[in-house]
Amino acid sequence: MATMEEIDPTCNPMQPLLEKRSTSHVDSSQMSEKVDSAIPQQPGPDDFRNYDIVRATQYGVMERVQELIEGGFDVNENDRESVSLLHWAGINNRTEIVKYFVSKGAVVDKFGGDLNSTPLHWATRQGHLKMVVLLMSLGADPTLRDGEGCSCIHLAAQFGHTAIVAYLIAKGHDVDMVDQNGMTSLMYASYRIFAYDPVRMLLTFGASLDKRDKIQGNTPLHFACQTANTVIIKTLINAGANLDAVNTKGQTPIDLAAMHKHTTVVKRLHEMRIELGYDTRHCLQKYTNDKTVRKKVMLVFPFIALWVIGAIPEMAADWYVKLALVVVAIIVWKVVAHFFFDDKLMTIMPISIYLATKLWMYYTWIVYFVPYIQSTEKNLIFTINTLLLTYNFWKAWRADPGFIETDRTEKIQVILDLAEDQTLTLQQFCSTCLIHRPIRSKHCNTCNRCVAKMDHHCPWIDNCVGADNHKYFIGYLFFLFGMICWCFHGCQIYWSHVCPFDVYVDGITGIIYKIVKASPWVAWIALNSLGHMLWVGILLTCQLYQIIWLGMTTNERINFVKYEYLHDKEAKAQELAQSQGHGHSHGGHGHGHQTFHGGPKAKSKNPFYRGMFKNAVDLFGWRLCGLLRPNKLDYRHLFVLPGEEAAVSKRLKFNVNRENYQFV
Repeated sequence: MATMEEIDPTCNPMQPLLEKRSTSHVDSSQMSEKVDSAIPQQPGPDDFRNYDIVRATQYGVMERVQELIEGGFDVNENDRESVSLLHWAGINNRTEIVKYFVSKGAVVDKFGGDLNSTPLHWATRQGHLKMVVLLMSLGADPTLRDGEGCSCIHLAAQFGHTAIVAYLIAKGHDVDMVDQNGMTSLMYASYRIFAYDPVRMLLTFGASLDKRDKIQGNTPLHFACQTANTVIIKTLINAGANLDAVNTKGQTPIDLAAMHKHTTVVKRLHEMRIELGYDTRHCLQKYTNDKTVRKKVMLVFPFIALWVIGAIPEMAADWYVKLALVVVAIIVWKVVAHFFFDDKLMTIMPISIYLATKLWMYYTWIVYFVPYIQSTEKNLIFTINTLLLTYNFWKAWRADPGFIETDRTEKIQVILDLAEDQTLTLQQFCSTCLIHRPIRSKHCNTCNRCVAKMDHHCPWIDNCVGADNHKYFIGYLFFLFGMICWCFHGCQIYWSHVCPFDVYVDGITGIIYKIVKASPWVAWIALNSLGHMLWVGILLTCQLYQIIWLGMTTNERINFVKYEYLHDKEAKAQELAQSQGHGHSHGGHGHGHQTFHGGPKAKSKNPFYRGMFKNAVDLFGWRLCGLLRPNKLDYRHLFVLPGEEAAVSKRLKFNVNRENYQFV
């Protein structure tokens, strides 16, 4: 992947401008010269009284600031580099000092610095959402342009400050606003940010894929191809970006990628052109490019493949005929895989393999095993297990796992509430669904939706496992394991009648020879049964261990370090105190604590653990005529832990007027 330094500036007149902006770290006006003054070394307490007004503002020494202002210093006076006090307070996120300056008459939208920008521009560059919210509440205008023609949304997008972008759009900022060069926020993000956000969020808000800048007429896809931003290229194309769009020089996105020698990107783009029907490679492309046709082929293929593998050896034909059929089958497989299999293969194929395996196992039970099973009880139990398996599979497959739904107005309201509550972070906010993430929820990239109490996305049921279908998923695994065991038991009954063997007489190789000779099909089904028995058994055991013993979901166990509500903060504080007091950490584990992959200090204190029996009761919702009381929590709307609502309600909020909000 190309870096910014690898791009030839002469090929893109926008690049010197973009590179200049990328140097902003602490100060928008004198980036490298003012780093020491913007973020100086921590002084001693006696040094504060000698600070000048700028240094006192940077460090947030309110007493010294008040002393100097009350002594007659003009709050709107610029320093020798044309930077105001409000700029310094904004870039260092000094909210109380900003309020004080404004109360003393500071001009909120005062321009200053080498880039001739406002304090709001400075705060935006640094990603200080709290300061952005405060300045806008005090009247700062985010639509003003700095000396380079950028408004705040362009700065937030090119520096990857997704939360600020979301807040500006929620406040009514035009998602497609252009700077003086015709650049939109989506163009900047596509060119500069090598991650899903904020591009994904801008697309959710309806950012245009077809707008072009004024200098070269490039679209967002052009800019992504120019820097080999593969993550964004795929995102833009999936959103409907035009691969044939040309700039003022007649160059397509592929031409730009080729000019910058991004060979891997060029190759992938040519493949995507063929997949999307832009180019023609063969006469069957009408069908191979049809997503519906490809999906049907991938769904049907396992049914045929599993049958062919067992049916060819089962045939009453000479060995060379069987060998020829195997060669033909391999050729067909290669052709089908080449023309019809795509990147959705691993999403579609697992559930098809499950259904195909189940179909042929039932076929084998009826055709091969039933004549030898004399026990009515066994057939009855097998039938009951089948009905329960089918019910639980259907519910796990088709039931809503807990998708979190909101309308556009609610999404905007969430952004405003979180930003003004000082809690708008990507840990709590989903930049794709634009919702406040409830505790234990997660965004599923396959379903492209947020799921309450997300466990994982299971390709074997082609659905997420979440709050509302987790119990059915456990039931599906349990009865699937039972069905596989019954099928293997049927194989044993069949062999006992058709080819009796003795391990001491025949040996392992002799037994295998007898089994395969008696019926290669039954041997193939038995092999399938053993394989499925292994993975289903492991998965069922892991699920029950996590649910009953840990009280966790798969997502929580894997990403344990990310979720603060699972951490024992008291134990962590004690270890920190010990480490500071003795110079090292003893690393001991208290009773009831468990250490996961987050390291020795990441000890768990799961607030949802209620004991093994109650954990099972909570999951399955068992009541037993009122004898049991499962803990019913609405995980779609659970944003704080039970008992912590009072603490959250006391959090300081900005007093922001909502009357002028424009819901777009």
